[in-house]
Amino acid sequence: MTPIKLHNTRTRTKEEFVPIDPENVRMYVCGPTVYDRAHLGNARPVVVFDVLYRLLRHVYGADHVTYVRNFTDVDDKINATALSRQQAGAQGTLEQLVQERSDETIGWYLHDMGALGALEPNEMPRATEYIAQMVEMIEDLIAKGHAYAAEGHVLFAVDSWKNKYGALSGRSGDDMIAGARVEVAPYKKNPMDFVLWKPSTDDLPGWDSPWGRGRPGWHIECSAMSYELLGASFDIHGGGNDLMFPHHENEIAQSCCAHPEGEFARYWLHNEMLQVEGKKMSKSLGNFFTVHDLLEQGVPGEVIRFVFLQTHYRKPMDWTKSKADHAYHVLDGWHRLTVDLEPTPLSDFVPDSRIVEALSSDLNTHLALMRLAALESQSPQELLDNARWLGFLSDATKEAWKRDFLHNSSGIGVSGHPDLATLGAELDSLRTRAKITKDFSEVDQLKDKLFQAGVEVRMSKAGVELLPGPDFDPSKLENI
Repeated sequence: MTPIKLHNTRTRTKEEFVPIDPENVRMYVCGPTVYDRAHLGNARPVVVFDVLYRLLRHVYGADHVTYVRNFTDVDDKINATALSRQQAGAQGTLEQLVQERSDETIGWYLHDMGALGALEPNEMPRATEYIAQMVEMIEDLIAKGHAYAAEGHVLFAVDSWKNKYGALSGRSGDDMIAGARVEVAPYKKNPMDFVLWKPSTDDLPGWDSPWGRGRPGWHIECSAMSYELLGASFDIHGGGNDLMFPHHENEIAQSCCAHPEGEFARYWLHNEMLQVEGKKMSKSLGNFFTVHDLLEQGVPGEVIRFVFLQTHYRKPMDWTKSKADHAYHVLDGWHRLTVDLEPTPLSDFVPDSRIVEALSSDLNTHLALMRLAALESQSPQELLDNARWLGFLSDATKEAWKRDFLHNSSGIGVSGHPDLATLGAELDSLRTRAKITKDFSEVDQLKDKLFQAGVEVRMSKAGVELLPGPDFDPSKLENI
């Protein structure tokens, strides 16, 4: 078996993954704050760590891997929505309306991530379900001299962890103060001290504690939940690199101080951020959209997944229309090639070793997709089975494709001609395989036939685009 190697943010090196206990491999990934629909950037870590989850299940067995991804349901924006609904005449207490809003957005999130082919984690704890454990951890930190109470707040004393604080992100004290935009408060002993517990007003949700009615700080939530579900030491902690500081840095400090017998997380993985057409996604630029928006526009979830996996998780990912078109062409070809095949039962299926090898090299999903595409000409059955293992061509997506694309195919980005969609996917597949074999003869042959039919061929890193030229003759496509 090819060893799994992962880039560990903590050591800044690519290391062989050696689990603490191969019979109990454990992974924690920071989940969403559930105040609204998940935007496209929120979805990237879901797909990245879904691939890692699938790989770990293959190597160690599905019953020996525990994946935890939390929901943060303690948040000012959730409270604000609930309060506005109450003021508009909604029935129920504010606490009930907060719960209603959280349930609503969690439902949206699970639906949208499921549409991207993501498996649900083994555990999906809500912060509000672990308040007692958070209070207990905070009390322990105070008793050990790592935290202090002040004016209804409890703060972690960074100086008590001074020699190690900042090691994950590699930031100096001045960098951390600037990066965290720390709140200047008279009750803080050090500007970098962060909140473990804060007061809550009578009109907002809160819980009783030794320090008065209040609610937990954000960072303590993940520490308490991961400890309860995975223990003082576990294997992998993941999330977007925007969480590296201060969130993950603070998690390490409070967890290691509360449970010095453990090492918290052994391997840290962080995915890079997402752009749209080369620009940062923002509402002000008009390029901000949610996963739901794309699904409503008719972009299949597996197209979004394909675009994500074309870029290595540690590189910035640029969402573009051309990439989505390319993904559609490829997947359309896969569906057409496998439409009459039945998938091999999971109990009898073994993933292609070359695909597993690619993923085992720090989740090289781009190479995995290339090796998957190479199966088109070798074995459509293996293409189907391995594609399903990677989260594509599921029963649901195949049914949707039959309903919406096979009978009514217009071919995204190919000027409305369905045959060009199929031929574009075929040409792209041949090109992908040729990159591996170094034999481009089949690519050149198909391009020549397309030219003879009056088709303009555009090939780039993003994919293949076929456009009808001035001499386009659809009848000549029948002979290709």
